[in-house]
Formats: sequence, structure tokens, C-alpha cells
Amino acid sequence: MIDEAVLEFSAGSLTLLNAILAVVMFSIAIDLLPKDFKALARAPKPLVVGLVSQFVVLPVLTFLLVLLVRPQASVALGLILVAACPGGNISNFITHRAGGNAALSVSMTAFATVGAILLTPLNIAFWGSLYGPSAEILRATEIDPVRIAVTVGLMLVLPLVLGVTLNARRPGVAARLRRPLQWLSMAIFVGFVAVALAANWAQFLAYAGGIAGLVVLHNALALSGGYGTAWLAGLTPFDRRAVTIETGIQNSGLGLVLIFGFFGGLGGMAVVAAFWGIWHAISGIALAAVMARTEAAR
Repeated sequence: MIDEAVLEFSAGSLTLLNAILAVVMFSIAIDLLPKDFKALARAPKPLVVGLVSQFVVLPVLTFLLVLLVRPQASVALGLILVAACPGGNISNFITHRAGGNAALSVSMTAFATVGAILLTPLNIAFWGSLYGPSAEILRATEIDPVRIAVTVGLMLVLPLVLGVTLNARRPGVAARLRRPLQWLSMAIFVGFVAVALAANWAQFLAYAGGIAGLVVLHNALALSGGYGTAWLAGLTPFDRRAVTIETGIQNSGLGLVLIFGFFGGLGGMAVVAAFWGIWHAISGIALAAVMARTEAAR
């Protein structure tokens, strides 16, 4: 039973994953300046719409999907946890490739990362407790929201602050580091996930087939929810592309950290987050290729 399966992940590997995600976040942050946040403060509508899509619309759609499909407990909680995470670290790159508002995407990542300190544990606890089977896992698991908040803060928010500070005070250094660091951090992250999956390959193959279709459907729902929210809010096509991709590209790396750190590597959750990490990159790049065929009106 997938609810009883546990994927192996050493404490040292978890520490390494935390460090990799921190480097990824730092590489994104050195694209930001304090003035970028001030500009959004003057015209906050696209950012607000994007954050609502990320932290309200997607969790609601995920819960409705869970109620409709009725997956096993750990799979359901994995979907809910992924939906509760902030935008993924490749969303900015994909938005740029799609011809969308990359500045909005980077700012959404930054604000969602800060907001995740409170909203990620809150969404996991709230939506997970509403689905009976996953509520049983939450009751059996000692989850400290403060520990989750500290984990998110150290991995994501601290590198964000350091990156923005470096870009503001040493722009030349930030410019030299930006592109090599982004490519290097992504390559290390992909390699790390590949090695982690290889160590659990038999279990991953045993369960991934049954979960793959559900993850693909969930990701399509996330992208559609982002697009629909942005369209209903009257955002320009330029901003709409950023919100669509930011909602559909989730930080599954953070999801894995939380799963192994707080849920003991529970099989269904880990397979969902791992497959999400593979699939959202494929779907995002494919969607960007389609979007890039036409220029988005601003």
C-alpha cells in the first residue's frame, strides 16, 4: 500500500537539498532590486491577483479534485501539500521564454516565498484536515507550524533578502554571478533529484504509474486556474502569462523537504512531489513554446 510505503532519504541528503534550494532562491533574488517592490506597490493589481491564484484558487481547485477522484490518503495529502507551496524556481525562466512579464513573475516568486512562511503550513493543515483519509495522517503526524515556518524562512526568505541586498549594493558582482549561478543551481537541483530517485527507483516505478495521470491532471488544473483567474481579473495578456505559469509551476523541491522533514518520506506524498518536479518543467516549457509564437499585448 502506498500509504504505508516510505522512501529513503538520509538526514545529510535533506541538509544538502535545503542548501541547494537556498542557492536556487539566491540566484533568483539577485535579479531583484528594492525599487521593483516599490513599483509593484504603486500598481499592485497583477501581483495581488497572482498571489490569490497561487494561495487561494489553486488549493481550492486541488481540494475539489481530491473530492472528485478520492485518491489514497498520502496521495491526496501530497497534492494538497504541493498546491500549498509557493511558485517554483524555474517559473521565472519559463515566463521569460513564454514572452510574459518576467518582472512580475520574479516579484510573485519573492512575495509568495515570504507569504509561504504563514500560508503554506496553514493551507496544508486546513485543506488536509477537510479530507477524511488525509486528516488521519495529519492527526498521526506531529506537525509544528513554527518549525515549518522556520524551515521555509531559512531556505527561501533568507537567501531572498541576501540576493536583493547584494544586487542593490554590489550590482557588478550580482551581474557576473546571475546567469552562471542560475544555470549551475538548476543543474545541481535536477541532478540531486535524479540521484534521490535512483536510490528509491523500484518504489518510484511501482507507484508512479498510478500517480502520473493524477499529477498531469493536477498540473493542467493549476495552469488553467492561473489563466482563468488572471482573465477574470482583466489582466493584460502580458501579465496573464506570468500568473498562469507562476500558478502552474510549484516549488516541489520545498515540498520534498517538508515531506521528508515532517512526514517521514511518506510514499504517496513523496512520489507526487517528485513527479510534479519532473512534469511541471515539461508542461511549462511546452506551454512557453506555444505562447512565444505570438507577442503578448501589454
